Amino acid sequence: MSDTIAVGSSEKSPALDKPLPGLSFSKPSSIRLRFAMAVTLTGILAGLAGMCLALLLHAIQHIAFGYSLDAVIGHISFLEGVQAAPPLRRLLVLLAGGVVAGVGWWLVYRFGRPLVPIRKAVANPDVEMPAVATMGHALLQIITVALGSPLGREVAPREVGALIGGGLGRSLGLSLEQVKILIACGAGAGLASVYNVPFAGALFVMEVLLVTFSVQVAIPALFTSAIAAYVAWIGLGDESQYVLPPLTIGVSLVAWAAICGPIFGICGLYYGHLAAWARKAAPRSSVRIIVWCIVAFGIVGLLSMAFPQLPGNGKGPIQLGLRGDLSLNLALSLLVLKLFATTLSLRAGAEGGLLTPGMTIGALVAILLGTLWNMLGFSPIAIGAFALIGASAFLSVSMSMPLTAIALAFEFTGANHDFYIPILIAVSLATATAKLLKK
Repeated sequence: MSDTIAVGSSEKSPALDKPLPGLSFSKPSSIRLRFAMAVTLTGILAGLAGMCLALLLHAIQHIAFGYSLDAVIGHISFLEGVQAAPPLRRLLVLLAGGVVAGVGWWLVYRFGRPLVPIRKAVANPDVEMPAVATMGHALLQIITVALGSPLGREVAPREVGALIGGGLGRSLGLSLEQVKILIACGAGAGLASVYNVPFAGALFVMEVLLVTFSVQVAIPALFTSAIAAYVAWIGLGDESQYVLPPLTIGVSLVAWAAICGPIFGICGLYYGHLAAWARKAAPRSSVRIIVWCIVAFGIVGLLSMAFPQLPGNGKGPIQLGLRGDLSLNLALSLLVLKLFATTLSLRAGAEGGLLTPGMTIGALVAILLGTLWNMLGFSPIAIGAFALIGASAFLSVSMSMPLTAIALAFEFTGANHDFYIPILIAVSLATATAKLLKK
């Protein structure tokens, strides 16, 4: 049960329907002290949790596909490890992932307490997230993504961080207003820790979960995300998720961003519709989820025998796109297959995020549009520049978070600040187009 609500979904966020109460720090000193303590502990514990989940993911990946067995964090990427694995091994690992996904989530839904999504926990802080079921749900996401699930891994650390924040707030006797902030900050800190994106993690809290940029929210959001990212450096190091080659911008790239921005808005909107339909149709309450997951992951495994870029959340194809190492034919094939694989996995009942998968689809669409642009005879532009802008614009619409998407693009890649111009243009036009289509 992901907390992500795509633009195309007909489901409305409770956090948006229920305004955040007026926030104030004009409380007795003991209350302020306990809140400050809870904020600090939330950042530290969410950082440790995110770090441990990421290390678990890497360890399972290395063992499953048989690469870099001497180091959990090494210089061999997941894509390189999958490419080096024999095709039959890829299929068997994905089939194992299907078994884990089907049986695991059937057990969670059948015997666990009803899951409480992060948005619902934020909107109703008096409703506790069940600890055992939430931890099982998060671990299943990490394990299945490590075994090749095409969904993202970012929801798991957000759920654990939210669980930590809510638990600390209640144990310290804080008000529901403060518990609400801690739950949201814990989720943002989890995102910040696992991806080393402290500013994007804080923006996620303010833009998506609490829908306010008030100082009373900004301070704990920024602090917890910064602390969590810093703590996670202990095991994950201080590195960007992607290596971006030197890129330049010009009039041609800015014009392309303006022309293609609305296209990314349309694509992101309908991708949201597709993901929402697939999730809604999943057989969560039935034992059929086991068969569905085995079949779905088996199909992805069969496809991975010819396309080793397909398993996983999509980080590999994004990196290839940023380096300009994807041909037009391969980009088109991966776009179709990634759309198919993520939709099929959601329809089967597997859970996971859509952040990196969304960025992957946006980058692949951008590579196709950018390659055509270069063919028209304009000043040639590096394919990586197209991929970066497209990933940002698509993600801004598919997950309804334009500001967070922009921050993620820069913190993920360390892109030059000059890219703010084409990215802002593309994101703003993509978001405006999606809003017009929704009316």
